[in-house]
Amino acid sequence: MSDYRTDRERWAQLSIYEQMGNIGSEVGRTIKAFRVNDQKRYERALVRALDLFAATTEQLVAEKSHRTKEVLRARNEFLRLFFDDTFESEADSIERYFMQFAYVARKQHEDKLQSQ
Repeated sequence: MSDYRTDRERWAQLSIYEQMGNIGSEVGRTIKAFRVNDQKRYERALVRALDLFAATTEQLVAEKSHRTKEVLRARNEFLRLFFDDTFESEADSIERYFMQFAYVARKQHEDKLQSQ
């Protein structure tokens, strides 16, 4: 595996929507690599996704955020894909879940640019 670790200070500057959208990108990469049986890419993407989940969870716990439970649940559902034989039935819905955050983050970014 890898010793990948995201910059926690920079990560904390992102909104929860940006964080979850970025996690979703790694989730998507992990799923894609798993589908094509590319073990090396799968492992690297999995490590990155788990690190981003950890960075988000650490921040939310420190803030005593009500969102902590949702992020932990999302992580658990993501991991279940690979370890509970639910991949075929759940992979697309997990990707759709995370895509919603990316859409909101993009919309917020566009709104911010228009208001300047």
